[in-house]
Amino acid sequence: MATICATRPALTTDQKAPSQLSINTSQAGTPRAIPHKYLPYCSPGAARSSDTPPASPPSPSQSIETTSILYPPDGFHKINSEPPVYAITAEKLSQAIDHLATQPLPSPQQVFPWLHGLHAENHLQSAFFVARKKALRRTPKCLRGLTIVKAGGDLAHSKLKGAIAPEELLAPCQAAKDEKSEPAAEFLDPDPRDGFNVRNFQIQACKMATISDIVVYRDSKTSREEAERLARRLARGQAAWQRRLDGFLPGSRQFNTFVISDDYEFIETDRPELVALDSEGCITGKVTDFFHHERVEMCTMSAPSEISPNVWLGSTPDPTLAAGNPLCAQANLADFDLMIEANDIAQVPDNKAFQILDELLRQKANSTLAENAIPQLEFPGSGAIMPPTWSQAEVDGLLATCEWVHQQAHGHPFEQRRRDSKLSVASEVDTDGDNVMQTTDSGKTGKRILIHCADGYTESSLLALAYYMYAEYVPVHEAWLQLHRDKNRNFFAYGSDVALLRAIQPRILQASPKHCGDLMQLCPPVPEWIDKMDGSLPSRILDYLYLGNLGHANNPGLLRELGIGQILSVGEQVLWNQRSEMWPKERILFVDHVQDNGVDPLTEEFPRCLQFIENGRKNGTKTLVHCRVGVSRSATICIAEVMNELGLSFPRAYCFVRARRLNVIIQPHLRFTYELLKWEELQCQKRGKPLRRELEWASVAREIAAMNKPYSRQN
Repeated sequence: MATICATRPALTTDQKAPSQLSINTSQAGTPRAIPHKYLPYCSPGAARSSDTPPASPPSPSQSIETTSILYPPDGFHKINSEPPVYAITAEKLSQAIDHLATQPLPSPQQVFPWLHGLHAENHLQSAFFVARKKALRRTPKCLRGLTIVKAGGDLAHSKLKGAIAPEELLAPCQAAKDEKSEPAAEFLDPDPRDGFNVRNFQIQACKMATISDIVVYRDSKTSREEAERLARRLARGQAAWQRRLDGFLPGSRQFNTFVISDDYEFIETDRPELVALDSEGCITGKVTDFFHHERVEMCTMSAPSEISPNVWLGSTPDPTLAAGNPLCAQANLADFDLMIEANDIAQVPDNKAFQILDELLRQKANSTLAENAIPQLEFPGSGAIMPPTWSQAEVDGLLATCEWVHQQAHGHPFEQRRRDSKLSVASEVDTDGDNVMQTTDSGKTGKRILIHCADGYTESSLLALAYYMYAEYVPVHEAWLQLHRDKNRNFFAYGSDVALLRAIQPRILQASPKHCGDLMQLCPPVPEWIDKMDGSLPSRILDYLYLGNLGHANNPGLLRELGIGQILSVGEQVLWNQRSEMWPKERILFVDHVQDNGVDPLTEEFPRCLQFIENGRKNGTKTLVHCRVGVSRSATICIAEVMNELGLSFPRAYCFVRARRLNVIIQPHLRFTYELLKWEELQCQKRGKPLRRELEWASVAREIAAMNKPYSRQN
């Protein structure tokens, strides 16, 4: 029997930090993957000869070198001489972070391919990026970072901006030779020893730490002695790394290690701009958090909206997001009389479930149920009823649920006998075998019903599509389009859901209260575009901008239905040759010579791509941006457009697009991501604003790695 509960569990308003903030913790500390999302494989493009290094883009007109107010360490109190460790105040650290955030980054040509990770024993990676140009393996002298390490390593609370745990940087501690000696200190080698990867986001924090000044801090649970001991280890480890790299040759750079002299309680009170998580583990909102911001964007995008009279569709209401996020339009729970949650473990409701709900709704109408109690019903999530193995009981239950929801939403029973006796899982029959008219005590006022799921667009799609077909008397392909196009819902439907609904479409339409008896309308012609679909629509990023794959681009019928009149192909051409008034030459732009290989730049293409999108917008048409999979090259263009149009920083634009790509996780590779950080600098210049990055490169890469880790094949 389906799960029913009278009240929705209370939700705390504290924004507790997810445990996934660290990517180097135990398995229990990693985030759980959101069902239905996945990391698609992105081909790096054509392989290159090991004798021929990749063609380099033109050299930048101006070389940029990062500076630090922590070097030289003049004016800082030295608390240890060998190795040298200095004391720093929270105020000075804040100034150092601000200084770094306002400096332009070196050009991509200056820091790649070094950032990709070039291990001497990884011949595949080195052959692709370096070949015989060994100079490309050298550490770039233009780059200098600032790494913050928390002594104790527990990042679930008391976390400063960009902080990492010691084990993300230091090799496992080896025992000291004697009691007076301190344990050996050695940095981890971040570069992968084997394999080829242009998305080594997980190595960037460690890699940048090798060319950074390091600041150690502690919380109230960690002693000052332990923090200073860690600082000494880090100082020795970095000195050993630099000796191995260049042997402290004349002119080689020096990096310094510091310990914050202020207690964490003081930092939390006097320097709140540095605090990402407070001592209780709650997000402060002072530091951009990718996990939290993606969730806010997801819930904003899929906030509940009415799809049919008194029936709403949306994400599960989350007061923790609504609090302090005015842009996150969360529905008021008190606005609904009934909530139906779609999830993977639910069972199809039966007659007893509807009877219980009828009684709960009657008690609520008579004020005999607790004032804040909202009856709950669970329904199987999308993909749970699989063709061709679905049972008749499952289909009957789906149809019966649609009918029962419609009755509740309209405040009256079905005013005629059911036409399909198989539908009547909740009905009684008289002695003649006819269905008995159902009565309710709910009066004529319809109940407000919310169909919801965690993300607001996946698990609830089967029930939403079926109900819309039933209530509005439309075939499945029209329901799909109308919910997306007319009701402005972004949602993902499995191909199996569409196949099921197409198979039972005549039963749904015949049972519809709007059915007028015309049997010809029960099996309308199926448009050609629906047979070419893989179960998903292209993703609506902005009203005039869609992001999709090559399959979407090769489905012009679908594009026309969505009002898409322009195609921007990044590195992958459409396969059809149709040229008509709908698709004149000037409405198709092909960006050639851009592979997803970590070498080919894309920044130079931003101006003409964005101008092409803008031209379509001015002409009242939408643009589809696509590559092969729709997650890297085309996603990069869409992020650049969001930054340009909405004035968002890269981290916020990344989360904006990631949330709206629905079940497919975007993954621009390292170079594209770095180029987008440089694009942010150009956006600041364009708007006459001073540059101030929200997060530095190492933090951005670490956040992306942590977000993607639950979906990695390695887990």
